Amino acid sequence: MSRFLDKGATVAHPTEETRSRVGLQVNGRRYELDVDHRVTLLDLLREHLGLTGAKKGCDHGQCGACTVLVGGRRANSCLLLAVAHDGSQVTTVEGLGDDETGGLHPLQESFVERDAFQCGYCTPGQLCSAAGLLAEAAADPGAADLSRSGIAEAMSGNLCRCGAYPRIVDAVRDVAAAPQAAAPAQTSAPAPAPGDGRVVA
Repeated sequence: MSRFLDKGATVAHPTEETRSRVGLQVNGRRYELDVDHRVTLLDLLREHLGLTGAKKGCDHGQCGACTVLVGGRRANSCLLLAVAHDGSQVTTVEGLGDDETGGLHPLQESFVERDAFQCGYCTPGQLCSAAGLLAEAAADPGAADLSRSGIAEAMSGNLCRCGAYPRIVDAVRDVAAAPQAAAPAQTSAPAPAPGDGRVVA
């Protein structure tokens, strides 16, 4: 291995400067964690916080199963390093509903009513992507195309191996036509944290 290094080059010891403290606002709760620089946002959510809604599908940002909202925008969490998002606000499928009442987000209700899922593996990513789409449309109504073809195009980064696309589009259209199709409900009230993440006030 040394023959590939310039003379005098040094290699950092694996335990030196490979971890950082990261603060995230996840589903309305503040977490501070000490994480390895290589940990993706998806693995932080699943392995460190116990939020397993976002799924690990392709792990290459091509299937959309890991979609979450970062700063209100849709993102493939498998492609994001957690340390690069210190201070970010993240919403997972667990944070879409009303945490205080236990009520579902309108999209979740619509997915149930329209039977817009089968195996359910892609559903969390589909829901987060749809919530992001509706938030984008609310922010810039003139640029939003909420027709069937427009929704299908906007959701094309989320694959469904069961082929429930028509019903997914129907579910999103139903909510898009209703006035309450707003951003996900969140609460900032502190609550016990799952996993090893420390909740701070």
